[in-house]
Amino acid sequence: MEPRGWAYRYVGPVELRTLVRPEGEGRRIRSAEEFEDWASGPAAAELSEPVTFVVDRAGVLRLAPRRSEHVVCAGGGTVLSAGEMTFGWEAGRWAVREVSNQSTGYCPDTRSWPAVADALDAAGIGHPGGFTHEVVFRRCPTCEQLNIVRDEDFVCVFCDGPLPRRWNVDPSAGWPTDSRGPLGGGP
Repeated sequence: MEPRGWAYRYVGPVELRTLVRPEGEGRRIRSAEEFEDWASGPAAAELSEPVTFVVDRAGVLRLAPRRSEHVVCAGGGTVLSAGEMTFGWEAGRWAVREVSNQSTGYCPDTRSWPAVADALDAAGIGHPGGFTHEVVFRRCPTCEQLNIVRDEDFVCVFCDGPLPRRWNVDPSAGWPTDSRGPLGGGP
């Protein structure tokens, strides 16, 4: 099955890209067995707090310790979503208890959830019906600073300019836009 979703490029600090190493990529989780192997190994100590995740371009879930950079977890590539997850054992299998799109490196839109759900379903991991904590990212068209929108207040915290209602974080994505942000196939 073709992965669903829009691909997000890394838009975070350039210096963090230098941390990307082939051996540093997040662990690919394609099945319940792979998750169990990961969860019972050195990562077991990490499961007491949220872990870093990305869904890569192939639609595969990748996991890394929470203090890992998303760009490192993704091997520097584009992703279908990114954020943090907490896991627990429920109804005889592993399940996601909490999940967010909190990644200031990729700033995925809240509409990236279907890619996360598909990756978790493919891996046999239970999950809620959406992000349990949604982060709304917008780039200010006036000062170009990245903002996290809180309480539906679409005003730039840096220059007080209006923020678009549609996702617009990656200015070089080349999506057709209007005054509200990307149109059509983009977020």
